[in-house]
Formats: sequence, C-alpha cells, structure tokens
Amino acid sequence: MPNGPLSPPARLCLLAWDPARPGATDSARVHHLVRAGALTELARRGLLVDDDGVAVPADPDARTGDAVLDGLLDLVRESMPHRWRTWVRRYARVTFDAVREQLVAEGQLRAEKKRVLGLFPSVEYVLERPAAARALRERTRAVLEGAVPADEISERDAAVAVLAAAAEPRALGTAGTGADREARIAELTGRAAAAPGRRRILIEVLGALRAEATDAVAPSGG
Repeated sequence: MPNGPLSPPARLCLLAWDPARPGATDSARVHHLVRAGALTELARRGLLVDDDGVAVPADPDARTGDAVLDGLLDLVRESMPHRWRTWVRRYARVTFDAVREQLVAEGQLRAEKKRVLGLFPSVEYVLERPAAARALRERTRAVLEGAVPADEISERDAAVAVLAAAAEPRALGTAGTGADREARIAELTGRAAAAPGRRRILIEVLGALRAEATDAVAPSGG
C-alpha cells in the first residue's frame, strides 16, 4: 500500500465495498460500520474511554496523526456526551466521507467524474486495486474461520473481523456450525479487547451493528 498499512475504518470500508455496485457502499449501514471501526480504534489507543456507557475523550489535546481518527476525536470533544451506540450512528457519514477520501489518497479507490442524465456533475468511486480488496476479504474470512489461533492475531485484525462479521454476517459467512461461529466470534472479541474497559466498548459497538443487521434481514410484516 502506498503510504503504509490501512487503518481499521479504511479496511472495513474496503470489506464492505461491492465492485459491481459501488454506489451501494454509500449507505447508512456502511457508514455505521466505518464509524464503528474508528470508535474501536480510538478506544484501543486509549484516546476514547468509557464512563458508564458514555464515550469520553481521555485527553483534550491528544492527536493521532490520522485525519479520520482526529476528525472523530474533535467531533466527540465538541459535542454533548453520548453513549457508544449513539456514536455508531451520529454523523457517521462524516467519518465515511473522510475514509473514502483517505482511500483515494492511498491509491485504493479512484474518483471518476461523470454527469447524471448528462447534466448534473457527480463523482463515482471505484476500486483501483480490486485484487488487494479481495485479498483483504480472504484474510478476514480466514481469521473468522479459525485458520489462525486467536492469540496469534493482532488486536486490530481481530477487531476488524468481528466488526465486519457483525455488520455483514452473510457476506463474510464462514464454515462450521452456528455454535462454532459464535465461539470463534467470542474468542476474537476477547482478543480484540482484552482489557475490561475496552471489552465493554466493543460489546456496545457490536450490539449496535448487529441490531442494524438483524433489522435489515428481518421479513416485513404483511
């Protein structure tokens, strides 16, 4: 990758990208997934901490050097206190847009200008490196399937895997029974957030994504 490893929110954006329908990625579901990745990464770095279920900045002046993460830190600092689940959704598109521009700068996406109906200017984002995106998906699926012991997986990789699985359970379907899958997710969750405070944060964020995924696949009433 041109400028080093991708951040967790950037990886989650690529995992959710559908090359056949690039416009479908610009959806509330993906916005929330990307925001969840940014929240958990800030918590992993100790820059957002939990105060009885509320996301609180640990240091009013701390910076990460990553425009996406620093933008979210500023947003949390300048806003009224909110719970983690609220922050998964609140102004999530701001984080998604910042990640998308970051992926363009990293050479992972390409912005193509076009006109809708031949009149209205628009921008379409397409994968610049589809092979890299496929490799990322396969690596994430391998983590979920248990090909590697959990204690050999980095905290960041474990967090990306469980967040992606929570938001897109079918797209990252794994082999094995439901019980096997749940056991692996629990194992990876523990790896992604070994500290008690971070575990609570991850559980809250995962709960928000799973609730949305459940609503998306639930049959409508007749």
